Amino acid sequence: MAAGAQQPSIVPTELEQQIFGRLLDVVHHGGLGTQLRVAGGWVRDKLLGKNSTDIDIALDDLTGKEFCEKITDYYEKVISHELKTPCVIPCKPGQSKHLETAKIILSDISDITIDFVNLRSEKYAENSRIPTAEYGMPEEDAFRRDLTINSLFYNINTNLVEDLTRRGLEDLKKGLIVTPLPAKVTFLDDPLRVLRAIRFAARFSFTLAGNLKEAASDEKVKLNLRSKISRERIGQEVDHMMSGKYPVDAMCHIRDLGLFYIVFAFPEKTVPPVLDKHDWLCVSHIEAAWNLAQSIGCSVFRGGSGSMSQDEQRRLCMYSALFTPVRNMVYTKKKEVVRYIIGNSLKLNGSDAEAIVQIHAASDKFADLIIFLESNGNLETVKENLEKKNLEIPTDMVARVLAGLLLLGIKDLWRLALLISTLSYPEVRSANGSFSQQDELNRRKEIYIRVERLITDLDLEGAWKKIKPLLDGNDIMGVLDIEEGPLVKEWKERLVKWQLAHPKGTAEECREWIKQSKCQEKEM
Repeated sequence: MAAGAQQPSIVPTELEQQIFGRLLDVVHHGGLGTQLRVAGGWVRDKLLGKNSTDIDIALDDLTGKEFCEKITDYYEKVISHELKTPCVIPCKPGQSKHLETAKIILSDISDITIDFVNLRSEKYAENSRIPTAEYGMPEEDAFRRDLTINSLFYNINTNLVEDLTRRGLEDLKKGLIVTPLPAKVTFLDDPLRVLRAIRFAARFSFTLAGNLKEAASDEKVKLNLRSKISRERIGQEVDHMMSGKYPVDAMCHIRDLGLFYIVFAFPEKTVPPVLDKHDWLCVSHIEAAWNLAQSIGCSVFRGGSGSMSQDEQRRLCMYSALFTPVRNMVYTKKKEVVRYIIGNSLKLNGSDAEAIVQIHAASDKFADLIIFLESNGNLETVKENLEKKNLEIPTDMVARVLAGLLLLGIKDLWRLALLISTLSYPEVRSANGSFSQQDELNRRKEIYIRVERLITDLDLEGAWKKIKPLLDGNDIMGVLDIEEGPLVKEWKERLVKWQLAHPKGTAEECREWIKQSKCQEKEM
């Protein structure tokens, strides 16, 4: 901070005061000289006016385990209250756990988990992002952290904010993402911090410092990010970004810093081949999807009882949009590139890859539905394709059958697939022929709302739950006098179309239709 500037203060909540007071009681009761400092995220968030339950305590003369033992001893002897045994997480350098951490809950006060770790300094080997950690002084601990805004302490003993890098408060005020040490040194030591810098910049809408961007774009830093960081750790950081409030900003940073093909590693020998412009295409699609979702409103992501949450739907939608330009790209033995990126490059769950691939497939079908709705010129062709095998569909029910089949396949992710489908709609140009983003956004929104309203008007919302087969396999075999086999499966599929075309049809009417169809096929 500038000389003479007033030092900002933090006023803990009543609950936090109780927690901190209890920890100081432990220090005083044990005759300890320990300084208790809340580190990192809690301090940053408090200074930004945000609530936080992420309480990490840095200790200057004890390990986390040792201090937690002092806490339990105090509770037994002074308060006569038994705490749950502290959870001790051992040092796991390969998973970014460089020092032992102890966790404890002061259950007589709250259910907040408090982390304890000793102050440390770090030294990195040239070919590893895993440092040798040693006990350190407060200033050493502050400077070894990833960003200046995360290097602030709140000293519980003195009730003071400590800015030991002497720029953390200023950077927080200015909204700057800066490393305590020279950025290139920081990133070469631990390249994962490049992605952490991007994540925090997007999370708080902060600006990446010029020297930080230069270091993040350095070829050696990129090489280290590719070779020294596990795909699991990269995937975790990316998933935090995609689950955050501003995923588009994060993806723009990744693209602009030349990191896209490192973070989202593609397999070799793709068909069609990966182009230099794919990073721009992918990011432009997630940006378009984000803008459209914001314009439509929260109705796009409808979490509910028994279904995934709104946040989870939004996350899947953003991934689906990002990879829309490569949804038809394959590699060895026609495997899907999207599955490779999700499963191999990011090490996310297989269920994520499956959902995204399903959304892409459904979005292509929605695109066909949109074209059909925009122009009924191909009505007879569509009707003919649906009516194969003597299934007569009333003309006014063709749209219902098309949409119903789509929803029965994609289920409660249909709004996501619909939104993604509009991204491929032809560009809208203004009267003078120039490209108009606002016109395009309005047109996509109009299409989305029209199809959504159609599905609602056709009583197809929740069709996958509401529409139950009027006849089961045994019924079909009985009507047709056949044995179990492929023909039964075929008739089950035809039955679904018939029910969609005859929403008020009964089981008896369905049997009669099957009998008539059987007779017609015999005649033919």
